[in-house]
Amino acid sequence: MRRLLVASALALSAMAPSFASPQAQTLKAVMHSDLKALDPIWSGAYITRNYGYLVYDVLFAVDDKFQVKPQMVESYTTSDDGLAWTFKLREGLEWHDGQPVTAEDCIASLKRWSARDSMGQKLAQSIVEYKVVDPRTFQIVLKEKFGALLEAIGKPSVVVPFMMPKRVAETDPFKQIDDYIGSGPFVFKKDEWKPGEKLVFTKFQKYKPRPEPASGMAGGKVVSLDRVEWLTIVDPETAINALLNGEIDMIEAVSADHLPLLEKDKGVKVMRYRTSGQYVFRMNWLQPPFNNEKIRQAAAVALNQEDFLQASVGDKRLYKTCKAMFTCDTPYATTAGMEGLVEGNAAKAKQMLAEAGYDGTPVVILAPTDLASIKQLGPVAKALLERAGFKVDLQSLDWQTMNVRLQKKTPPSDGGWNAFSTSWSQVDILDPLMTPFLLANCDKARAGWPCDAEVEKLRDQFARASGDAEKKKIAEETQRRAMQVVTHIPLGEWYGSGAVRSNVQLREVLPPVTSFWGITKK
Repeated sequence: MRRLLVASALALSAMAPSFASPQAQTLKAVMHSDLKALDPIWSGAYITRNYGYLVYDVLFAVDDKFQVKPQMVESYTTSDDGLAWTFKLREGLEWHDGQPVTAEDCIASLKRWSARDSMGQKLAQSIVEYKVVDPRTFQIVLKEKFGALLEAIGKPSVVVPFMMPKRVAETDPFKQIDDYIGSGPFVFKKDEWKPGEKLVFTKFQKYKPRPEPASGMAGGKVVSLDRVEWLTIVDPETAINALLNGEIDMIEAVSADHLPLLEKDKGVKVMRYRTSGQYVFRMNWLQPPFNNEKIRQAAAVALNQEDFLQASVGDKRLYKTCKAMFTCDTPYATTAGMEGLVEGNAAKAKQMLAEAGYDGTPVVILAPTDLASIKQLGPVAKALLERAGFKVDLQSLDWQTMNVRLQKKTPPSDGGWNAFSTSWSQVDILDPLMTPFLLANCDKARAGWPCDAEVEKLRDQFARASGDAEKKKIAEETQRRAMQVVTHIPLGEWYGSGAVRSNVQLREVLPPVTSFWGITKK
């Protein structure tokens, strides 16, 4: 079973020992972004994923040792030929509306998830059928072995295969759901939701934690909080002051500029993350000028990692340049295909634009105004591309509105876009099968919609590969091809931080995603 290096550059664990006092508690948190998209299958935003972990549950989860463990599943078996997998759900699982969780619910959820997720799509290609054995048991029948089956349905980050009621999971995967019933440890209080201001979650009284101790995203999700409030405070200074004054309990993402102030305050604990996130630049293949491969290549030559990292992080202790698509110091790290790229060679990029026949078509870059970790990426991209001869229109908007707009395939003049920058956690980009932006299956790919049969062929080969040497070779070939057609451009790695009040008890080993089960306040 493949080991996963799990870390979220934007995630702060909020977990504590399961023997915490049952006294009623409320935790007020400022997350890294406001939440507008409430469908964690439709949206790839990390804030929507974090929301998903409160409201929904999963069949399998990753523990502290990066191993996939049963969560909603009680037991599972595999046939001798490895083609039939049988899963039995734990007894007593309920949806928030009191209905039992069934095998049919799980099958419908897996089908919807697999339409949107990079690993899920490859898994779906190997599936002959799903079978309902009884209300708590179902099978996945394969036409060929899929070595990463458990890793796929147990992946901890975007897109997480959250389980939903059958009626909800049957929603078109390319449309948002409007029914937010889950079976997770918290209930979303839609009646208290004030968009742009506050979200409220309350403890699901009938949730049945697993008997094992909490470990990573796996184990017993023991809830000690009666209520969790996500408060939207856009201004970082205001949020920092609220934390220092005890008006809030947690800030999920803290900028490097604020760390010295927080580290001096005895009422606050700063959490530094040990693994990185990766900044990336993503272009829209459907609209000019980036429907032209040579112009995408020119952009890769024009951009410069150091400029993005300096502007977004600044502190050299908290970032590093890295040309590895699957991040540095990991099993599939390679610089193959990255020669001469992301070094800010404006002269060469300008020459490439002329050879490609660039006609001055404006590049509409979307940039968030309210997400400190990536808000500087857009302005840097604009400056570097303009230096190389591109005409750029930088359009700023809030992160959640931007995520909605990114789903539009229309021209920029009709509400569409040409490019944007974002950040992925290492947990999402460790290999060719997992990396969301490597999907190159045209209209089924993530926003940007790259379309390249060779990339997809290599990802298929990786899914079937058995040995480490073979996988490494395919990963290198995949990166080389991906940078030739430019599915996306790595912009370097960075390390995030978060902070909580000193009276908030945290676990020693932080899980990869912000979690609210097990947290206590003194």
